[in-house]
Amino acid sequence: MPRAHFQHVTTWVFDLDNTLYPPEVRLFDQIEVRMTDYVMRTIGVDRAEADRLRGHYWATYGTTLAGLMREHGADPGPYLTEVHEIDFSVLSPDAGLARGIARLPGRKIVYTNGSAPYAERVIAARGLAGLFDAIYGIEHAGFRPKPEQAAFEAVFALDGTDPARAAMFEDDTRNLAAPHAMGMRTVHVAPAPAPAGHIHFHTTDLAAFLARLA
Repeated sequence: MPRAHFQHVTTWVFDLDNTLYPPEVRLFDQIEVRMTDYVMRTIGVDRAEADRLRGHYWATYGTTLAGLMREHGADPGPYLTEVHEIDFSVLSPDAGLARGIARLPGRKIVYTNGSAPYAERVIAARGLAGLFDAIYGIEHAGFRPKPEQAAFEAVFALDGTDPARAAMFEDDTRNLAAPHAMGMRTVHVAPAPAPAGHIHFHTTDLAAFLARLA
């Protein structure tokens, strides 16, 4: 049982995309299409090259936005607004997940590489509104993306989070390396495990995992 490994935790940090909703709903597919469109228009390349660059920037910098900012001086504001104008009807409320989050002792926050307004819409569609003490987007990290440790440090300083007493739930294994180095308990939320020294636990079902911590 993992409960004993979380007795010290007073702040619970949740990623958003493919963490607070299951990846099979394919919500992020819509965002990727809009990202590719933005790259096409901003850089002036065809769709195939724009799609390649989108993936390259994500792999190299942590987000497509970070690559656009560093290599092309893109303005993050319009980008974040445009790429997150999607259809949220594919999401549905998850009562079990809501119960699991509500029962956690201490502070609960969301930290995403997306924008905070986008996160709020996802949270509402999942029936999780009102359960979190704060919602942080990439704008709160000065547009520095996870997995950069400086991004985590900026958000945790803003929130007053003590990493030594916090846990991180995240679908991207890269984004658990810095939390682990900072002393956090790390949980990989994904369909398949990816064993690594910086990952303490893996789960395919976040609601079920949280229920075991209550």
